[in-house]
Amino acid sequence: MKILNRTVVVLYGFYAWSTLLMFGAATLIVLLILPGLRLRSVVGSYCARAWLIVVGVRIDYKGEELLPDTPSVIVANHSGYVDGVLLKAILPARFAFVIKKEMVRVPLAGLLLRRLGAEFVDRFNRHSGAMDARRLMRAASGGGSLVFFPEGTFTGRPGLARFHGGAFTIAARTRMPVVPLAIRGARHLLRSDSIWPRPGRVTIEVLVPVLAPDLSQSTAVANYQRDHSRAKLLLALGEPDLADDDGIATLAAERKKTQ
Repeated sequence: MKILNRTVVVLYGFYAWSTLLMFGAATLIVLLILPGLRLRSVVGSYCARAWLIVVGVRIDYKGEELLPDTPSVIVANHSGYVDGVLLKAILPARFAFVIKKEMVRVPLAGLLLRRLGAEFVDRFNRHSGAMDARRLMRAASGGGSLVFFPEGTFTGRPGLARFHGGAFTIAARTRMPVVPLAIRGARHLLRSDSIWPRPGRVTIEVLVPVLAPDLSQSTAVANYQRDHSRAKLLLALGEPDLADDDGIATLAAERKKTQ
């Protein structure tokens, strides 16, 4: 029975990866031709939804009516490699994803993400990261809506890690609402300790936005929105609080060891 189960997992894995490559290549070709970021973003959302259906991933989307029509900052928990695809499939085209700069070097994926309007940030170089933050601030001040994974990375361990402050600083200085978004079930689809994806059902829930309070200092506003957003996500997810776990710091230490 174990051999049979393993065979099924491997066969499905090959199927999922091969369809991802085909969908990704076809999507990239279309995005290279299409003019206009908004049109490309809409097409990208359709392609993401189509691929998820083909590989047997179903999304239960809740609380869509809570998503503001005005510019806002979404903060979502990060539990798996497909989180970005899941959110791209359901969110309006006006949202730009803030993604780690390492993705630029991934063949085809970096170009595809650029054509979709993704914003890249350096997680390890302080000077470069500050420049990226100023660029994001300009985009937000111009009315752009952004999607962040404020944990910065993920591990196989269930729980919500420490939040980094970039998303909340931008929201505070532009007086944007912060929209917590809970992703449940994505960890099962592609575990951090396995190369083999699995089908399944994911629940994505938009939580009540955290509005900027009437405080004079932007730092106090950012802290308020960060703490309240994180509390809402912890309650919705029902997972352990890993506030002492800073995945980015761990990754940075590991990189220094290998340099």
